[in-house]
Amino acid sequence: MIDTDVLIVGGGIAGAALGAALGGKRRTMLIEAEDHCGFHSTGRSAAFWLESYGGASVAPLTRASRRVLAENGWLTTRGAIHLDHGTGGNAFAALPGLEELDRTALEARIPGLRPEWQRGLLEPGCADIDVAALHAYCLSRLRAAGGTVRTGAALGHAERRRGVWHVTLANAETVTATTVVNAAGAWADEVARRCAVAPLGITPKRRTMVQLRTGRAGLRNLPLITDVAGGFYFKGESDRSIWLSPHDEVDCAPCDAAPEEIAIATAIARFEEVVDWPVEAVERSWAGLRSFSPDRAPVYGLDPGAQGFFWCVGQGGFGIQTAPAASALAAALLLGETPAHDPSPFDPARFS
Repeated sequence: MIDTDVLIVGGGIAGAALGAALGGKRRTMLIEAEDHCGFHSTGRSAAFWLESYGGASVAPLTRASRRVLAENGWLTTRGAIHLDHGTGGNAFAALPGLEELDRTALEARIPGLRPEWQRGLLEPGCADIDVAALHAYCLSRLRAAGGTVRTGAALGHAERRRGVWHVTLANAETVTATTVVNAAGAWADEVARRCAVAPLGITPKRRTMVQLRTGRAGLRNLPLITDVAGGFYFKGESDRSIWLSPHDEVDCAPCDAAPEEIAIATAIARFEEVVDWPVEAVERSWAGLRSFSPDRAPVYGLDPGAQGFFWCVGQGGFGIQTAPAASALAAALLLGETPAHDPSPFDPARFS
């Protein structure tokens, strides 16, 4: 039997960053079902920091995280352009404070842009995130503070007796902990059920990514190009290649997600409606799972109906760009300290 104060279930960025943020103030063990951490969502991220992404409740965490990400060299500025056909009138209302670009300015930044795209918004602060370096740092910081990381260690079931969680792993090993942290991403509701805790309704959604080789050169530093209506995004990857997504959110059971042919075809079709660049080949494609709570805001805090059960889930597609601030907030709540940000938008009690 292994004893610990905090048992974190899930080795993606949510669990790893929280473990790092605890800073050795509690004995901490992180368990991950896969053979290495970050196998599912974290390792398949499109990897950009975008202040306008995630909504009003998430924006403060995104802004607060930028300094930490930048100071550690994990950001490379790219910039973003949000496109609109120019016929919706209020299409840009949800993206305040950015520089509006007319057709001439768009043509200078996106050669070969098709004529129906008449307006754009420039978001110069958009940056690529070195996700692998960030994730590895969190895990190393957790270990340096005396924490333990166990891979290939799925949670089998757990029960709370006399103020202590008794957790049985899939290999029949037992761990006792004062607090269980559910940072299991797409598997969050299943982990809750295995702990006899009511699930929150965390919904995994599949997101498809495609790496395309095109007939246009000079694309490596192309800004992130998005559709205000949410139909696509793409950014430069190499001189003639881009990363492209149809911005799909397909309900999906927790799994090792794989791209579907129809999603790849949809992504290419939408891309060809934006620019006149010849598509030469699909170099690779992949899919990841983004997990959302019922109101699409993350969930950080103790479950109101299950003593010692802490939620750290529902990060959607913005878990990496908010990781420094979100993990600090979650750590403060878990330690009984005052967080730097208002925790009320993320309180699991809102679903009670």
